[in-house]
Amino acid sequence: MSLPLPGSIDPILVPRAKLAGESRLDILGLSRAELKTALIEAGVSAPQASMRMRQIWHWVYHRGVTSFAVMDNITKDLRGDLEKVFYISRPEIVTAQYSEDGTRKYLLKFRDGSEAETVYIPDEDEKKHRGTLCISAQVGCTLNCRFCYTGTQRLVRNLEPGEIVAQMMIARDDLEEWPISTEGRRVTNIVMMGMGEPLYNFENVKKALKIIMDKEGIQLSRRRITLSTAGVVPMMERAGKEIGVNLAVSLHATNNEVRSEIVPLNKKYPLEELMAACQKYPGAHNSRRITFEYVMLKGINDSDKDAKQLIALIHRYKLPAKVNLIPFNPWPGSPYECSDWDQVKRFSGLIFKSGISAPIRMPRGRDIMAACGQLKSESVKERASARSKG
Repeated sequence: MSLPLPGSIDPILVPRAKLAGESRLDILGLSRAELKTALIEAGVSAPQASMRMRQIWHWVYHRGVTSFAVMDNITKDLRGDLEKVFYISRPEIVTAQYSEDGTRKYLLKFRDGSEAETVYIPDEDEKKHRGTLCISAQVGCTLNCRFCYTGTQRLVRNLEPGEIVAQMMIARDDLEEWPISTEGRRVTNIVMMGMGEPLYNFENVKKALKIIMDKEGIQLSRRRITLSTAGVVPMMERAGKEIGVNLAVSLHATNNEVRSEIVPLNKKYPLEELMAACQKYPGAHNSRRITFEYVMLKGINDSDKDAKQLIALIHRYKLPAKVNLIPFNPWPGSPYECSDWDQVKRFSGLIFKSGISAPIRMPRGRDIMAACGQLKSESVKERASARSKG
């Protein structure tokens, strides 16, 4: 049997393949229904398509394979035909950097030449053999948060579902985590907290996370996934209803004047609207609290008064919340400094005394520019470096 190329799959699924001169269809990032449809359009009989879809899904997302040739529960002839029509992508790893603290950062190049970074952060307790993968949603960013290195890079485009899922696949490849097991896995959590604003790429992020949560594949529980937003208010409730993962909000200030300066999106969706949207977030309760991310900027948002205003803000809206205090991670040309360590601890203590958890997130991967707010495509860094030398 010779399989034709699928003809009526949604065209948004194939542009990156075509850009590279690839006539085959990339199946990474297709939903189960789309994969089944693609198989039928490629010539697999309808009665067989559901079974073949489940087999391929298992091989790709449970075993992490990138070739049909190893799928030994599929006939050899069909495997050869599938290889001619489909492929299972991995982006190119331009660089893989390994921090002295165990953090790993991958600069990935996709088929159109666009680049994004993803970071694996192991638990500080090495005996626990677990860690968090920080995934990017966009190439670049449009938010221009002034303390964030990614925000100095212009938005190039949204990442597609397969490119988002690929970041998980790359990390598992590098950590030798195939086949998937729910016991002893090292990528135990995901945060959509890399490059870009996830809620400005909602449909693709939603589709990718559904694949990652699928019980017959990677099997990551929604309670182990956190979506971080700078406050795209109209999309927050929808994210809770349609994706249902944990919510983190990049807060970073306790009044509109300061927040509008460092998070320009606040001019569009001010604090009052943002906090009201947090109140409405589906599924938020004391055992599943909203996380407020708060970067500590010296002389900007780190005073005792700021701590008390933050407490009052959370109590005013009666939110089940915790605060992650993030010491500012420096990057070239940044106009900010990290708050003094004694003040960071004092700030944390004041919030804890009010009954709100406020752990200090210790910087990880600073030596490889992998810490929070330091992600930026390497090619962009190199061009900026060249301009400065010129």
